[in-house]
Parts: sequence; C-alpha cells; structure tokens
Amino acid sequence: MSATLRLISLAGAATLALATGSLQQQPLQAAHVTGAGWTELTLADFVNVNGEHDTWTERDGAIVCTGKPLGGARSEQRYTNFELVLEWKHHTHAGNAGVFLWCPESAFTDLPPGSLPRSGIEVQVLDLGYEENWEAAQGAPSDWFTSHGDVFPVGASSMTAITPMLEYARDGDDGGASHDGHDGHDGSDSTYTVGKPDSSRSFPTQRLVRPAGEWNHYYIRAINGEVRLWVNGEEVNGGTDCSPSTGYLALEAEGALMEYRNLRLRELP
Repeated sequence: MSATLRLISLAGAATLALATGSLQQQPLQAAHVTGAGWTELTLADFVNVNGEHDTWTERDGAIVCTGKPLGGARSEQRYTNFELVLEWKHHTHAGNAGVFLWCPESAFTDLPPGSLPRSGIEVQVLDLGYEENWEAAQGAPSDWFTSHGDVFPVGASSMTAITPMLEYARDGDDGGASHDGHDGHDGSDSTYTVGKPDSSRSFPTQRLVRPAGEWNHYYIRAINGEVRLWVNGEEVNGGTDCSPSTGYLALEAEGALMEYRNLRLRELP
C-alpha cells in the first residue's frame, strides 16, 4: 500500500481509512498504527496450548509457527470489544491457518496435540494455493470456501454471515464478487458461486490475498458480537450475532510454516 494507515473514530468505534492504490503494484507497508490505546502483542502474550516447544517461536520481531502439530496458541487475556491489526505470511503453497476470536475457555481445556480449537469465530488465513489445488483436483472452483478471508463460527459457536453466498469472476476477470444471488450455472465459464443462502460461513466481496512468500495485512474490528474484516486495506467480509462475543484470541497451527508480525490491539468500550 502506498498510503499511510490511519484510524478514525466514528460514533465511538474506529473505522479504517486507507487511501486507494494498486495492491498488486505497491509494496505492503508495516502494520503500524497511531493513536492512543494500542498495545503491541508478542509471543509472550500467548499461551502455547497444545504444541511442541518449538511450534511457536519468535524471530526478527515475528511470531513463527511451524504448523505442527495441529493446535493453537491462545491469548493470555480475554477480550470483548476490540480492533486488531496484523500481518501474516505463508511460506508454503496451500498453507492453512487462522485467527480465532472470542474463544471460550472450553475451546482449549485438555486439548490434545493434533487438535484445533473447539470453538470461536475464525478469520481464515489461507494461501491461494489451497483454492488452486482444489480446482485442479475437482475440475471446478470451490463452492464452499475461498482463500481471501472467510469468516465463520467453529464448533458450538454461531454467527450470521453478512455474505453467505457470492458469485465470483474467474481468474482473468476483475476478481470481485456479485451479491445478486446468480447461481453461476448458466453455461458461462466467467463466473462461479460460493456458499448457500443459509450458510453461516461468510465470504469476502473482493479477492485481495497475496500468495505464499508475500505479506498480507488484516484489520479486524470486533464490537458487540459483530466482526468486520479488511484485507490489504479494503473491507471485504464479516458476521453479526456472534456467540460467544467475548473470550480469548488464538493463532491457529494447521500444518503450514507461517509468520505473523506487527500485531497491535486496541480495546474498545
């Protein structure tokens, strides 16, 4: 991004403002934020729930996750209303991970190695290769997930998706999505549909994630049971009526080497 990230308070909540630019052509800036109340999060602010001693380490200011065994690192502190900014980078093609919000204690109690957090609201962190592998194996694009910032409830948690179904342009088109409910099966190869009208999984309105080896930026706003996600400077996704709407943050280990850096959190009323 060529513009400086700045946070503006509107009606008691912060809204991300970012001057536009070509994400494909401009370098990604570090996710530094200004204004009062922001706290840096490092590995010391997380508990290694069910990983090995080296599953989670810190190197050159970044949290490094080997992805093995499957599991998670939860925050020391519980949060209710907050903003979170972070950058993430996968090192492997088709790498999978996630950032969990509002996890209850039961999501981690006696969680054995190789098991993922049992509940919470997940903001997915998925490399583009995951979708590419699916399409290569199935002969068609995925109709139930994307690699561009899906948001969904896990386990006993619940959420109302803001965009439970979207029509996407295939690669080579503009990469955006339509809200018109078109079924994508009109014989045209230019679009396809992901999700269902009653899906609890919410899908991003733009496809902005960069591939393995490049840094991506997430801004997450979680207020009063509503989650909103910005990917690389653009608001793309979210959910409402989340339950629970208070709890721990968690970083997910799901088999892939990856890094997080510049984690900043600001609690809100």
